[in-house]
Amino acid sequence: MRWIYISPHFDDAVLSCGGLIWEQTHSGIPVEIWTVTAGDPPPGPVSDLITRVHTMWKTGTPQETVALRRIEDQVAARRVGATVNQLNCVDAIYRRNTTGSLMYTDDVFDPIHPDESGIVQDVARMLARDLTSYDTLVCPLALGGHVDHIITRLAAETLGRPLWYYADIPYLFRHQEELAPAVAAMAGKVILISSQGLTAWQESISAHASQLSSLFVDAQDMQDQIKNYCQSWGGLPIWDRS
Repeated sequence: MRWIYISPHFDDAVLSCGGLIWEQTHSGIPVEIWTVTAGDPPPGPVSDLITRVHTMWKTGTPQETVALRRIEDQVAARRVGATVNQLNCVDAIYRRNTTGSLMYTDDVFDPIHPDESGIVQDVARMLARDLTSYDTLVCPLALGGHVDHIITRLAAETLGRPLWYYADIPYLFRHQEELAPAVAAMAGKVILISSQGLTAWQESISAHASQLSSLFVDAQDMQDQIKNYCQSWGGLPIWDRS
């Protein structure tokens, strides 16, 4: 029986659940990370938003950036013993409408753009294609309101299957007030993370080197925040609707 972690972007699953994934894979449980927005960016002029984030990430063109992040995704997954399945939805900052215009040019913490009203169903079809009835799915709560996280959660819920939910890191650290209402109707459990699992978790996040500067102050800050999160809960929490 596979555990499948549905990751809106290349880094979300290991950021939020890397320690749990390591514990599962080292207990003989097959784990896959399904990265939703791993598709090739379409050609066209870039926005100021793309320029800003690429400057922060120290990456090149959209195509070069996604190619680099695919490699980081593979390395990060290996560090926690998982395999990856990279889907072909495109990251919000690169998505264009039918006339070729970028849809998210100012912010990605916005509602789903009217020009992509069918994207939730499209992602749900991508997810359903390779699922079996024996798979256990884990998806983001969408804390922080990133449009790709919202789309991912809605698509997972569209499947009509039992789901586990994880708290989106680092958005949880920035919006702690969102957690309680998000899980008010859910049952939670905490899984113990060993010292080896914590180290692997931190190392898997480090594999996403292009992203660290936009997520944390530096590598030490990342390690400290992940350790503090794990210690404050006594492990890693996940939730379901049972």
